[in-house]
Amino acid sequence: TGLSICIRKPFMATSSLDCSVRIWNYETKEVELYKEFQQEAFSVALHPTGLFVLVGFSDKLRLMNLFINDISTFKEFELPGCRECAFSHGGHRFAAVDGSVIHIYSFTSFENILNLNGHFGKVRNVEWSFDDSRLVSCGTDGAVYEWNTHTGKLECETVLQGCSYSGATFSWDYKTVLAVGSDLILREIQDCQVLREVPADVVAHTALAVSQSGRVVFTGTAGGTVRAVKYPLPDQKEWITQQAHCGPVTKMVITYDDQFLLTASEDGCLLISKIIDEKGQSLRSNRQIVHTEEILVTKADLEERAHNLLELKMHLKELHMENEYQLRLKEMNYKEELQQVSNKFMEEIKSLKRTQQVLSAEIERCEEETQQNSAEIEVKHCEDLTYLEKFYNSKLTMEHKKYDDLLQKQKEMQEEYETRLTHAEQDRIQSLAEVTQIYEAELQVKTEQMNKFQEEAERRIREYEETIRQAAEEEHQKIDTMKDKYEKKLQSEKEAFTRLKGNSGNMTQKIRSLQRQIDDHLDDMISMKKERQTLTGFIRTLETDIDVLKRQVSRYRKTNQEKDTVISSLHSMNQDLHKLKVILEFKLKDMKKQIRPQQEDINKKAERIEKLEEELKMITRSGNRLKVTISELRLRLRTKDKEIQKEMQKVQDLTTLLERVRSDLQVCVSLIQDPRKLKDNILMIYSRYASGTESAKRILAVDEGVCSQCSQLEMTVGSLEKKLVKSAKEHEDVYTRMMKDNVALVTEINELRKALHAERSKEKAKFSKASFNSPGHIPLQNEGAEEETLQDSTVKSGTPTFSTASHLTR
Repeated sequence: TGLSICIRKPFMATSSLDCSVRIWNYETKEVELYKEFQQEAFSVALHPTGLFVLVGFSDKLRLMNLFINDISTFKEFELPGCRECAFSHGGHRFAAVDGSVIHIYSFTSFENILNLNGHFGKVRNVEWSFDDSRLVSCGTDGAVYEWNTHTGKLECETVLQGCSYSGATFSWDYKTVLAVGSDLILREIQDCQVLREVPADVVAHTALAVSQSGRVVFTGTAGGTVRAVKYPLPDQKEWITQQAHCGPVTKMVITYDDQFLLTASEDGCLLISKIIDEKGQSLRSNRQIVHTEEILVTKADLEERAHNLLELKMHLKELHMENEYQLRLKEMNYKEELQQVSNKFMEEIKSLKRTQQVLSAEIERCEEETQQNSAEIEVKHCEDLTYLEKFYNSKLTMEHKKYDDLLQKQKEMQEEYETRLTHAEQDRIQSLAEVTQIYEAELQVKTEQMNKFQEEAERRIREYEETIRQAAEEEHQKIDTMKDKYEKKLQSEKEAFTRLKGNSGNMTQKIRSLQRQIDDHLDDMISMKKERQTLTGFIRTLETDIDVLKRQVSRYRKTNQEKDTVISSLHSMNQDLHKLKVILEFKLKDMKKQIRPQQEDINKKAERIEKLEEELKMITRSGNRLKVTISELRLRLRTKDKEIQKEMQKVQDLTTLLERVRSDLQVCVSLIQDPRKLKDNILMIYSRYASGTESAKRILAVDEGVCSQCSQLEMTVGSLEKKLVKSAKEHEDVYTRMMKDNVALVTEINELRKALHAERSKEKAKFSKASFNSPGHIPLQNEGAEEETLQDSTVKSGTPTFSTASHLTR
């Protein structure tokens, strides 16, 4: 039911009939905030900062704060069932619709500044101009109004009876208004006149959005399709169509950087589409959009977090002490277990040596037996070979005889088939001659019948022409009589029309009241249809869940079978590992002898690691200082960006004012032949753009004053553009300098960390080799835990990790 975006964050807000309000991030395609309410949400509007949201419920209009993990109500307005609301581009005002009245409120004082009355039906859409000086609205009464938001006066109106408008918006330059409605036509309106009309095919337009670059206009239809129409609008039906939804498109918005098209539909779907041109390139608007990262947090949440942080720090210290105590206990236990295991292995080695001697004697005996068996098998194999040679030679002679007999049979059969073919050819020629005689006789009979039928057809054509002539004479007589009759009837209808015209005033009031009742009933019907759609969708999801569960059952059966096979393979691997265990025990003794001389080398390396850690701490301190300088430079950059935006805003305001003056002067030039209208227009220009007695004197010389004003405005625009280019260059130089320093620091930190990691891995390998022979040996599992605790301590002491380095590069 509602869709809105903001300028300072990549957020969009949606509301729906499931009593929920969602805040989405259209760049990451994720839900940032979600909350369900007790009433249905009919409309939603995001503040340009992305920190506040307006939601129209069935009982009230609520202004809400967007916190880090909650949406809470801040202010309530007595506007039940508000189906359309919108913030101004500056965020200092917002418009809310109550039936046919548009209320404008101040965002700072929450006072009702203006009430715009003019629509006779419900207002369907409201949109602000870029400078917030105008507001366009459309409704079910077929009216498109353009309001002055400072005075509350109606500046432009276009009314089309019998058409219910569903969407209206300003063009990219805010000179014209684009509107779509139930009459299947896309209109471009300027100064209360329709400039262009683009008719649709069969499906009506339901939503409308214009790109910031001014190259394309998007429309949503009742069939769920999205159409991209080139701007300026073409005279013919030329657009690109894409099937987006399976229900009517209710809302449509383009992001401020022209990257994404956001559409919402009655089918309950929200679609994020990437906008590209025919070459596959994305559209770029002239506006510079800077997304901020600040969020709202309550004071209670901050205090609670600080308290939790202190508790966690205390808990961490306690865990650290407990881990050290547990490590010492484990070391003592492991030493005892190692002594027991070594004694056990020594006994097993002695027993295995005995079994090895027994097995070697048995192997020698088996070798003698295999030599005797192989000699016997060779003799038997030679005898079998001679027998098989004799058998297969006799079999070959028999096969040669069979082959000769078959060749003889083939020759006899070929001669027989040739005689049969000659007889069949003769029979075919005789039957063909008989059939041709029969068909020639039939053909003569058919030609005679055809001649008869042609004579009959000519006779019937003459009779048909005679009947047509008689029918035409009778029709002319009937037309004359009907003409007299309907002329009398028309006269009586005219008299009745004059009588009914007097009663039309009373009937229009009744029709309006009935129309309101019809609209209410239609809203109820739509809500019932949506409930039906949601229930059918729920049934379908349950059916799909059943299918998914059936598939999971079949998958689990397969996995059980696979696990049985894996278990059998693991049993075989277990036997192989048992054999490997024996081999490793022998190697363990050799390793213990080699570990002792390497212990001294490990101690030296440990001293070197401590020195490297001290150097690393120094580097982290310098890195922290650089972070402080980077933050100061970023603050300077932000102030420069704000100054640039202010200058750009001034330039845009001056250009729009200049364009308005030019358009008004063009109207004056067209009225040169009519001096009264010319005078009225000049006075209107004076009241709009000039003030004071000096400007009144300038009206006498309109051309000279306007030319001088235009030249001054062009000079100011040129100077502002030069300033903008200069500030942009300075901004780029500072940014590149900072990036180079940042990259150099990050590379140094990464190299030092790699060197430290390599040294630690070497020390770990040497330590693992040496610890096998030492009396106070700790197993490998404990060594890994010790290394993990050492890494944790380095992280806590302030050494930068790779994640922080990547953050600095960003």
